[in-house]
Amino acid sequence: MRAKASRAVMTFSTTADAMALEAAAKEHGLPGRMIPVPSAIDAGCGFAWRCELAERDALLAGAAAHGLAYEGVYEVEMY
Repeated sequence: MRAKASRAVMTFSTTADAMALEAAAKEHGLPGRMIPVPSAIDAGCGFAWRCELAERDALLAGAAAHGLAYEGVYEVEMY
């Protein structure tokens, strides 16, 4: 059985912001993948970006370097 682990989850105010991060991630190799917003988080958009907790700083640095908007970053226990 898989165990839950802490993950970094980035939320967005708009779907356009989420899609912009996804495009930049593909182009620039930012860590993570798109997921539906976990029920434990309240966000403006239904999409979130999930990465390993150890990759959180790289994701935040990439978002800042490419001028990407996001709503918040959370630590969430998930599979």
